[in-house]
Amino acid sequence: MSGTKTIRWGVLGASNFALRHMAPAIVSARNSDLLAIASSSVDKVSPFHDLTPGLRHHTSYQALLDDPDIDAVYIPLPNHMHVEWSERALRAGKAVLCEKPLALSATEFDSLIAARADTGGLISEAFMIVHHPQWRRVKALLAQGVAGELWHVNAAFSYNNPDMANIRNNPETGGGGLRDIGVYTFGSVRYATGGDPLAMTHAHLRLENDVDVFAEVGFEFPGFTFQSMTGIRMANRQEVHFHGSDAVISVTCPFNANVFDQAEIRISYPNQTVVTERFTGINQYVLQVEAFGAALRGEADWPWSLEDARGTQAMIDSALAGE
Repeated sequence: MSGTKTIRWGVLGASNFALRHMAPAIVSARNSDLLAIASSSVDKVSPFHDLTPGLRHHTSYQALLDDPDIDAVYIPLPNHMHVEWSERALRAGKAVLCEKPLALSATEFDSLIAARADTGGLISEAFMIVHHPQWRRVKALLAQGVAGELWHVNAAFSYNNPDMANIRNNPETGGGGLRDIGVYTFGSVRYATGGDPLAMTHAHLRLENDVDVFAEVGFEFPGFTFQSMTGIRMANRQEVHFHGSDAVISVTCPFNANVFDQAEIRISYPNQTVVTERFTGINQYVLQVEAFGAALRGEADWPWSLEDARGTQAMIDSALAGE
């Protein structure tokens, strides 16, 4: 694909998340156009027309995939629909950026990896944090040995969602906190350290309506231990700490940095010196769309492969199974 080509996007499903975050990001991103959306609901599509003039409305998902003018498809459908429509889109000749979790189990990635091999297409989970400069900085600090020998990482992510009609509280749609936000606590440590877990050390889950609403999970990684806390019945909280022999590297707003606009990395040393690096006014969703376009045009490598996402899902599988 030409290095000057504008990527023409279609969105499968008129979700609130797409309306608030990804559709505006596509409109704002360089060399990117929001061309079409697919939904059976005229009412849900209506506010998307305010984002861009001439937006095409397809009343079925397949009709959008059959649209020859679409280069890339963003999929914010309920979790249990991700694999099916990601594979359909890929085999229809579209590049695919699908919301997390891309699959409900690690084994479900096999069909997507096969479809990628068959088509040569670009497909990825929308793990937007890897595009935020704070996470590239954390990865570099650890690689440079700023923390010294890494001993322990702990991550927390929580919010309060008591709405039982919400898909995140529905086991049939792939709900639960681990699938919704455990992707971030698990995936961030794998991205930052470049490591994969050796074993799960413990998993304490609290269930409601057959979905996990709280999970405290531990893993042993090569050289360090990792502890994650996720909850969807708790007050808002998000933080990640990398505790080494020489310093603690803390990420104060690791996952929703663009929402809170207060992303900071704090490096705390034993002599009580604290070095703070701030990242303000950065929209990681726009960066994700631009990076996807660059990868699709062959201008840059894509930093989060299906294999990367599969590794995180394997951790979620272990936590849910308790083994």
